[in-house]
Amino acid sequence: MRLQVVLSIVCIFFLGLISNQVDAQTKKYIEVSYDQGPIIGNNKDWANELIDKIDYSAFDLRFGWRSSKNTYYNYINRYPSYGVGFTSALNYYSEIGRPMGVYAFGEFPFGRNVFHRKLNFSYFAQIGLGFNMNPYDAESNPLNGFVSTAVNIHVHFGLKASYRFSDTFEGFTSIGTKHYSNGSIKKPNSGINFIPIAIGLRVNLDKEPFNPGGKPDFPPLEKRGFWNIAAYTGLKSYDIGEKTYFRGGLGLNYLWELSYKYRAGLGIDWFYGAGASERYPDENITFFDVNSFAVVGSWEWKLSERVYMPIALGVYISRAHYNQEVSSFYERIGIRYRMNNNMFTGIQIKAHKAKADFFEFTFGYTIPGKVRKIVNH
Repeated sequence: MRLQVVLSIVCIFFLGLISNQVDAQTKKYIEVSYDQGPIIGNNKDWANELIDKIDYSAFDLRFGWRSSKNTYYNYINRYPSYGVGFTSALNYYSEIGRPMGVYAFGEFPFGRNVFHRKLNFSYFAQIGLGFNMNPYDAESNPLNGFVSTAVNIHVHFGLKASYRFSDTFEGFTSIGTKHYSNGSIKKPNSGINFIPIAIGLRVNLDKEPFNPGGKPDFPPLEKRGFWNIAAYTGLKSYDIGEKTYFRGGLGLNYLWELSYKYRAGLGIDWFYGAGASERYPDENITFFDVNSFAVVGSWEWKLSERVYMPIALGVYISRAHYNQEVSSFYERIGIRYRMNNNMFTGIQIKAHKAKADFFEFTFGYTIPGKVRKIVNH
């Protein structure tokens, strides 16, 4: 039950942020697609055996909107689309069930803001709640080492090509990677990884052509630095059948305003893992066995005035022996919301070589520095 609550909060958070992008000047549409593709394993014997039994295919149904509001954030992000969707595998397998998901998505066009083109390319990201899965069980389902929970996070990244047949209909195809995981809240958790190739149809609900107008006015860009102070909190299970323990830490980052769209900088992360003394009662647990420190390069992609994506790559200075930090570096990606008072909150996934360490529920504060330079666009 606790896992379902945690993952539901994740889903509600993302759906709320996506819904926040809706305004009166939006072009709405419905998409339906069919996808099929291979399952990616981990070279384990049980994974190869399971993959041989599974033939993945699924359908997606999405409701989306593209804002034509002529703001500079929309302009620099090429007027992205946002929306919500539902996906379901077509076949049921006793080992993994029939994976389904509800999600929020963002789609970002490539190229210049030319709206009369028939052929267009974009990239997209989906995140939400996956469910209807048969989890690992030592007695009844021992082969499924991919997921140990019936409810998981749904993540899908990919590339898309679309062709407009008329003002109402568009065809499209896409390729990407679809992932279901609980972020190591419960083990085993190798994650279910598909590489779906999709074909689909979009129906535009608004018949008027999409044309937000010319380039909007840009405010002066204030070149300055920012200090981000963040607290990370999460949960992690270390072995099959074990309880879940607290994982968390603190981060201090200095970022520089590179452009209207991006900030980048360097910082330091500290991570702590609880429960080592309980898991290893006969060991002499030291401070550095459960506390790790890293230098991290951070990047922020601003989607709007308040919503942004943090992306980071960290390199450990000191790696905790009992925290299952399995490589010398880690990755972070997620989404955050910055409030008017410079407080921010968000959710990220911290991973080692794309394998989840834990979900970071983040709370923090941004301290703006002095304006060093003003650039007029």
